[in-house]
Amino acid sequence: MSNQSLTLRRISSDEHSRFLSTLPGVSILQRPEWAQVKGEWRGESLGWFDGQAQVGAALVLHRAAPIIGRTLAYVPDGPVIDFAAYPAAQVLSQLTAHLKKNGAFALRVGPAADRTVWSAIDVRKAMGAGVLKELWELDPARRFPEGEQLDAALAQAGFSRLDAGLDFAAGQPEYVARVPLVTPEGAPLDIDQVLALFSQSARRETRQSLKADLQIEVGTTADMARFHALYATTADRQEFTGRPLSYFENLHSSLNAAVPGSCVLYFASHEGQDLATAVRIRSGNLSWYLYGASGNEHRKLNAPKALQHRMLADAIDEGCIYLDQGGVTPTLQRGEAHGGLSYFKTSMGCDVVRTLGEWEIPLSKPLAWGFQKYMDFRARR
Repeated sequence: MSNQSLTLRRISSDEHSRFLSTLPGVSILQRPEWAQVKGEWRGESLGWFDGQAQVGAALVLHRAAPIIGRTLAYVPDGPVIDFAAYPAAQVLSQLTAHLKKNGAFALRVGPAADRTVWSAIDVRKAMGAGVLKELWELDPARRFPEGEQLDAALAQAGFSRLDAGLDFAAGQPEYVARVPLVTPEGAPLDIDQVLALFSQSARRETRQSLKADLQIEVGTTADMARFHALYATTADRQEFTGRPLSYFENLHSSLNAAVPGSCVLYFASHEGQDLATAVRIRSGNLSWYLYGASGNEHRKLNAPKALQHRMLADAIDEGCIYLDQGGVTPTLQRGEAHGGLSYFKTSMGCDVVRTLGEWEIPLSKPLAWGFQKYMDFRARR
């Protein structure tokens, strides 16, 4: 049934932040300050109201298409609203109507809901056995009916699921690796219980790194040049194109200006030389290992593992429920490139979680079709 009193309107960044502060955990991608990090996008804050009470919010990122001036509207990890209390069909129809009226030609959303969890130990065993090929052949540890219901509601509302592909090109990945920091019932784990989720070799290397002559410190925005030096080394070693220093400086300063301590920069050094670095972000009781990098020297000291241990300990102290370590694919074939990544992350205690993924609906079918053709052309160049 629809809620006749539910309305949608633009809100200020302050209203947006105040509403999110009442919730235990909201993705960093739905905080209004994230628009300052994604400088190539224009941010818009929207709020849902039940009478006078705010009950939902969305950070909409707008990116103008070439020539036409209309925008692709993107709501990463959102919108933020209780879909059990407010029907998804009504929430989504209000959102699409507002954005279509204000010049968007397509809308992409990715409500932050989980569908299935496979435990780190079960995934490692399956990959080691080499019999199963895909995650859905493996019995999960947990299923979330509310995620399945929202999945069906998006399809009924006319949204189409986006395929993130092997390189997660569609945006946020559908499958993510997370180290759980609480039990399924919500009881907090201590660091030794979390380490018990690691593979035997990863646990041994982590403990060895804690005994090594490594100094762990937390840096400031002014230290981002040190981070970027190791990041550039990693980019060369792994052959990827990295982001500029200015991006990371803006990330650290913008997030911490809005919520002090929400972006933490770590270093592990040996005899004054930086060996590894990492960036962790937090929003409420959620935490993400966002970036990591390492140099080419003293690799036997396992400096990255010492940093991961520190990040896990800090996240536990902050009351976080998990440390998200980014996307994976559903393959269980360890010999594949992406299978190797999944095996590594599960060896570090990460469960594999299938989220709702991202969905898209055209608000102007001709313009959405033309934009997709343009993007396909760019990808082939």
